[in-house]
Amino acid sequence: MSDSTLPHERPSGPSRRGFLIGTGSIAGLSMLGGTAHARAAGPIGNGAHVPALVIGTGYGGSVAALRLAQAGVDVHMIEMGQAWDTPGSDGKIFANTRTPDVRSYWLRTRTKQPLSNFLGFPLDKNVPRHTGILDAEDFSGITVYQGRGVGGGSLVNGGMAVTPKRARFSSVLPSVNAAEMYDVYYPRANAGLGVNEIDPAWFDTTAAYQYSRVGRKHAQRSGFDFTFVPNVYDFDYMEQEAAGTVPKSALAAEILYGNNHGKKSLQQTYLAQAKATGRVSVSPLHKVTSVSPASGGGYTVVIEQMDTTGATTATKTVTADRVFFAAGSVGTSKLLVQMRATGKLPNLNNEVGKGWGDNGNVMCGRANHMWDPTGALQSSIPTTGIDNWDDGGAFAEVAPIPTGIETWASFYLSITDTPHRAEFSWNAAAGRAELNWQTAWKQASIDMAKSIFDKINRKEGTIYRTDLFGVYKIWGDHLTYHPLGGAVLNKATDNYGRLHGHPGLYAIDGSLIPGNTTVNPFVTITALAERNIEKIIATDL
Repeated sequence: MSDSTLPHERPSGPSRRGFLIGTGSIAGLSMLGGTAHARAAGPIGNGAHVPALVIGTGYGGSVAALRLAQAGVDVHMIEMGQAWDTPGSDGKIFANTRTPDVRSYWLRTRTKQPLSNFLGFPLDKNVPRHTGILDAEDFSGITVYQGRGVGGGSLVNGGMAVTPKRARFSSVLPSVNAAEMYDVYYPRANAGLGVNEIDPAWFDTTAAYQYSRVGRKHAQRSGFDFTFVPNVYDFDYMEQEAAGTVPKSALAAEILYGNNHGKKSLQQTYLAQAKATGRVSVSPLHKVTSVSPASGGGYTVVIEQMDTTGATTATKTVTADRVFFAAGSVGTSKLLVQMRATGKLPNLNNEVGKGWGDNGNVMCGRANHMWDPTGALQSSIPTTGIDNWDDGGAFAEVAPIPTGIETWASFYLSITDTPHRAEFSWNAAAGRAELNWQTAWKQASIDMAKSIFDKINRKEGTIYRTDLFGVYKIWGDHLTYHPLGGAVLNKATDNYGRLHGHPGLYAIDGSLIPGNTTVNPFVTITALAERNIEKIIATDL
């Protein structure tokens, strides 16, 4: 794979077998922050005082917790979802994508699967209301998919660890020094996340990626750049799955509701290293409802504890010297606009809630000819993409449809250069934060995706599938997997995530990124968090 074919810069990732060395070196550094202290077991107590409170356990929060702990700071992390460390009745922690159950959805009584129909039949079914792993949060005009649990979005995404092309970085984060990001922070993030790459020779021969090879053939015949994409799934493990020597996970359709083996989620990387310092503790099934200045300095934080039905079982008030908002783009944005509107954090500026985008997400499927089968066995971990960003404003990952049967279908998630940005605001009468997204804005993303797939269909003599998102509906334009923005860097915050007007408050997640990263965003969120927390530790502590 040459540098010119990758949608990321090669120096930012270690070799596929070298990532264990990279993550091991970070674990070795975990003691540099001083002697580890044993943290109290169990959830945070009412009246507790903590030096640093991190709201959320996703990418930004996990980076912040690890680096603060290494610097000698005791950290408590608040997580709305479950710990996901106890097997269910089937002996597995996570449910299978093909058979959603009580573990699958966040406080819903019916599933809301991104691919909602197949061959004319609806796929959704009733499930018990439970604090499951995937939140399909509905706003006006869009459904936002988010991970719920210790590890956040890393629990439910496809693991595609893409660094944006350097030439595009200024359009993503214009106030950030690109040289620092590509020389220091992207490499640090990729090492910490356990990024590795598939062996191209194995890719070319395994039945599990026949669907991707069909996608490659069609893309290249239409003149598009086709690229391998790194991932946090351990490809050595996947090869063992194919050989039948280890339990199957990627080759058993596990992705949307968690992954039982092989995937390096934050539970196995940053969070494991953070907990190993002895300075980091986590309270699952806890939700922050209020942050306000404390009379004696620092911040008063009100937290609700819940059970697995979502019912509140306790309300706690704690004090934190510093608070890091890492609840994801949606969670951080909703909390900040509420705190500003209700007078809890009145000095937050008018940029809070603005600059929110969907990373241009739109999905589609193509119906292939009978001589182009995509395979009954499909790895649930995507590893390839079609790059037409410079000419058509779209990057499309070749995604699996792991139904276990032959579908003769190619399926794609596109990331597009959409110009549209929405804003969160507080509706006092309804008592909730609202988003003013418009479904019609997705047309720009559809048009950009069509720059790829109309051309392929013409070349191959194929058509779009109309049975995946409803009845006679071609485009999955109702959702996003990649929420970004709402507390945009250098606008709602300074250039390192310090929230204006309230010293000691920080945003350190995807809310900092204004709506689009040109590729899958979690490596950029992680690298930006690495950059920002390094500066904050050096100057604010």
